[in-house]
Formats: sequence, structure tokens, C-alpha cells
Amino acid sequence: MANPVINALGRKLRLGVIGGGPSSFIGIVHRGASTLEEYYDVKAGVFSSNPVKSVASAKELGIERGYATAEEMIKVEAAREDRVDVIAIMTPNNSHYAIACLAIEYGFHIMCEKPLTNDMNEAMDLVKKIQDSDVECCVAYAYSGFPMVREARAIIEAGELGEIRMVQCDYVQGHLAELTESEKDGTNWHMDPKMAGPSLIIGDIGTHCYHLASFVSGMTPSELSADITTVVPGRTADDYTGILTRYKNKARGSFFITQAAAGADHGLYLRIYGSKGGLEWHQEQPNQLLVRSLDQPTKILQKGGIGLHEAANRVSRIALGHPEGYREAFANLYTDLAEVIVAQHTKEPENPLARYFPNIEDGAAGVKFVEAAVKSNKNNGEWVSLL
Repeated sequence: MANPVINALGRKLRLGVIGGGPSSFIGIVHRGASTLEEYYDVKAGVFSSNPVKSVASAKELGIERGYATAEEMIKVEAAREDRVDVIAIMTPNNSHYAIACLAIEYGFHIMCEKPLTNDMNEAMDLVKKIQDSDVECCVAYAYSGFPMVREARAIIEAGELGEIRMVQCDYVQGHLAELTESEKDGTNWHMDPKMAGPSLIIGDIGTHCYHLASFVSGMTPSELSADITTVVPGRTADDYTGILTRYKNKARGSFFITQAAAGADHGLYLRIYGSKGGLEWHQEQPNQLLVRSLDQPTKILQKGGIGLHEAANRVSRIALGHPEGYREAFANLYTDLAEVIVAQHTKEPENPLARYFPNIEDGAAGVKFVEAAVKSNKNNGEWVSLL
């Protein structure tokens, strides 16, 4: 099949990455996801806060243009005839705002890691800047890229579950069930609230739950009550939260989120019930969606199977029976973003399903969720408005 990006532009989109050096988990995910559909070439990057190491890391990764700092990369790339089109930001959370502001100023499209910022005022400023520009911004809530997550959303949008009444999303990890060496020696920036934000558990994985539940259900809570704490002795960062949510239509929801569940793997689990039925999706079995009904047998829908909505089919790459996972879901966000950018260049109508990618408003909603949960916890679980 012809490459639509090359057909439209005569070349692939050029990507510049900031953060995610050779030893980074998320760095290789972003770089690999961006190139999976062959819509992007990674052309430039900044890979360390140490300028010398940054340039050396670019060479190590085989990336053409290595820069000492984010500011240098953005300003130098802006002056190049073959400048990058998109900048991916995967630095510590407290640096997202400044980098994104500079990228917007110079007209670069953005892929930004979550949470968007650590501060609501910064988040809303970025929303305004994006809305006042021609820049597209995708926030990397990658679980919304799974085909069966998009099928779940399409089912609800089609009214097949009726009025939504209950929304539950759990995220139960076990990799922090004990103190880690990086916590003990202070080298893990995720444990530093000045860099990671006011709550590790809410910002790091809680925002994933919040976005996933909202993305699929089509509803955002009107208020929440949160209990946030640390369960592992000796740890200073939050590693557990339980959150109750209320919705405008009187639906109710809950989140159970931890990184300290001994023996747990990944444990992202979504369950939604309406007046006509419900659905369940488990990220550890991502290619299946369980659909329940009042008057029919329970169905297990399979990625790539017959009868799925176009929202799922368009992001499924390979035939039924061949699994797709986290990197493919991540790649779907990059593909959506590419389609929207190409439509902007060509002035052709964009596929509305490409707009399923998490946008700047979704990023700001995640920051608001963090702020509300922390406020609720400080006041012994009082209900805090999200409106």
C-alpha cells in the first residue's frame, strides 16, 4: 500500500526528540512507534541534560543531528530548510512547559509525554497557545491507541450500552513493592516532587486511568474524592490511591491505582456498565474486549475480527490471530497525528477518526485531575469539583 505521508509531502515527516536517551525505556518506545508505519524519520535529538553526553548519544543511536540542549535544537532546526516537523518531548515533567512553549513559538507540532505539566496555570497557557496557533499537539496517553479500546469507545458512542451508569478503571503494578536502589541513592527523578509533580502515583499512572476511562465512556467526572498514601515503609513518594468519582448524569466511578502490589504485573483494567450492558478490557490481554448484555450471551470480541467498528479496524495492522501490543498502540497515536498534519498541509478533509488522539485539552484535563485529587486528599477525602 502506498505511503500516504510520502504521497502527500514527497517525503516522510521529520521527527526531533527531546529526552529518552539510549538507556531510557520510553525513548526507544517513542522512536520505534514513530517509525513503525514508516511515516516518520527521526532526524534530530537531545538525549541528556549533559550537553556532551547528549551529542554523543545521538551518534550512538545513529541520529543525524545531535544537539546539546532543547533550546539549541528548536532554534537551529527552525532555521533549517529541512527542519523537523514534529518534536517529541519525553523529559522530566517539570520541563514540559518551557520546551512546549518554545516549540509552539517556532511552529513545530508536538508529541508530549504525560502529564502535560505539573501546574494547572501552565497547562491552560499551553491550551491557549495551541488553540491560537496551527500547531497540533498529541499527549502520549498511549492506551487509547489499542484497537479494542477504540472498539469499546465506538460501542458506547453507538449507544449499544445505553446510558452509562458505572465506570471503573484499575491500574495495579508491582514494580515498586519494595524500595528500589534508585530511591535509596536519589537518582530516580520520578521520586522527586519538584520534577515529577505533587503525587507520583497520580501523575505517573493515575492520569492514564483518568484519560482511558474518559476516552472510552465519553464522560468526565464532575467531582472526585481521593485517598492518596504511601504503603511501602521508607518511601516518600505516593504509591497508592483509591478515588471515587461522580458524573453529571448521576453515574458513579472508582479508580484503584498502585505501583506497590507485590507480585502484580501491569494490571490496567477498564470496566464500564450502562443501562443495556457492559464491557471489560484488560491491557494484559489487549486484543480482546468482553461485551455483556441484558438479553444476549456474553461476547468476546477479537482484534481484527468480523463486525468491529471502523474505529478499531483502521488501527489494526495485521490479521486476526496475530497479537498487537503496547508499541503498536503507541504507534497509532503517531499515525493519527501524522494524518492530521498531512491534512493540514494538503488542505484535504481529515479523517475524523484520526482526531481520536489525546489532544492538548486532554493533557490539561489530566493536570486538573492531579490537582483535584491532591486537594481532596489533603482535606481528608472531601469531594472536589472537576468542572
